[in-house]
Formats: sequence, C-alpha cells, structure tokens
Amino acid sequence: MQSYIFLDLDDTLFQTLRKCALGADDPDLQVRAYLPDGSANSFATRKQQWLWDWLAKGFKVVPVTARDFQAFQRVHLPFQEEVVLNHGAVILDKQRVVDRAWVDSLVQELPAYTAQLVAVWAEVEAYAKQYPGFKLRLVRDFDVTWYGVIKHGSGQEAPLQALLNAVVKPFAGIADGSLYWHLNGNNLAILPRIINKEAAVRYLLEGYRRVHPEMLTFGAGDSHTDAAFMALCDYALIPKNTQLFSALAVAKGLV
Repeated sequence: MQSYIFLDLDDTLFQTLRKCALGADDPDLQVRAYLPDGSANSFATRKQQWLWDWLAKGFKVVPVTARDFQAFQRVHLPFQEEVVLNHGAVILDKQRVVDRAWVDSLVQELPAYTAQLVAVWAEVEAYAKQYPGFKLRLVRDFDVTWYGVIKHGSGQEAPLQALLNAVVKPFAGIADGSLYWHLNGNNLAILPRIINKEAAVRYLLEGYRRVHPEMLTFGAGDSHTDAAFMALCDYALIPKNTQLFSALAVAKGLV
C-alpha cells in the first residue's frame, strides 16, 4: 500500500531559533532553511531530524506550505514529490513545473477576490501609517498576486491582533466570506477564500488515488489552517506546543 504524508514545514518540521527550546545552546540543531542573504534562520531539533529521517524512508512526502517559490527554494531538504505553495495557490509537479490546470483554475476565479483584497489592503496600509513597526507584503508568485501577509518588527502577536480587530475583521469582504484571515504568532495573512491548503491537497489526493486506489495518508501541521487538509487524511500528526495543539488542549479542558 502506497503511503503519503502531506507535511507543513515552518513550525512543524523546523522553526526559527527563538522558537527552539534551548535556542543557540542546543548543539544538535541543524539548519533547514535560509534567508535571501544566505544566513540561517530555520532549524530542526534532534527529534525533528529523526522525524524527517523516518518519514523519508517510508512515505512519499508532499510539502504543503505558505512559502512562495523562492522561500521554498531556500529549504534544504530533498523533496521529490509534488509541492503545494502559497497556502495552496500553487502546485508544482515533481520536476518543479507549475501545475497549469490547478493554477489556471484559480486565476480564472481570482479577479473578484483580488478587488476585495486590494480594498482591505488599502485600509491596512492606512492603519500601518498611524502605528509604526508593521511590515506589509502582497505575495506575488509566478506573476500573480495571491494574498497579503503582515508582520510586526516587535516579533509579537499583540500588534497584529490589534490591527486584525480594528481593520480586518470589520471589513465587508471578511464578513461575507470572500476573504479570510489567519493569525499565528508574528504572521497575519489575508487570503481569498479560494486559496487554501485543503483544496490543493484534495486535488492531489484525487490524482494519487487514480494511480494508487489503496493509500495510507497522513497530514502534519501546526496551525489552524492546516487542520482542514489534515482532516482529509487517514491520520494526523500535530507538533506539541503549537497553535493547533493548544486549540485541541483547550477543547479537551487540558489547559
């Protein structure tokens, strides 16, 4: 029986140094990803290294990530299967060629959502001018603007939460479901509803099942936006002390 794992990357398979329990004092850390200037910024603990070694031996590993193509290129792991990028907006085949059927289907629907994104982004920019420290970026990959991401120079979630409450949540396009938001740590994303990891993983699963009628599937991820694609799989893996882990703990009354 063929086995697949759909695997989130950041905060699942590696993380920034400040999120490592021992920080720079951990002698077992391995670099997994780099910044554009070539400096190391994401690391795997010994347990994460073991996890990768185990998965690579027995599974076809499909990365499912918010990273764009350039950021994915800076991840130093030998992925061999398809890749889901940009929260599901882009799928690459094994040769790292864009899956045109998938991307073109989204591009045809995108203009109406893009108008909403541009409108809320103007309000976000106006807010950011009043309160310094915000870093705004409209994510453009393969010549298409897909979604927006906001960070804060403090590295804290609180300023993003304030912006979210003041600007994003009240926006009409959020209220009617055209757009949705995702906040996790120092990362606030605003996305068209047609862009999501769940839809991309479902698309891949349909193709895989035509080749492998019997499959064993795992999903692994750390955040709320990973839960939906993980629910498509036979089993789910959730790293401890992450957003998704904490949500489950609260639901069970464990914290």
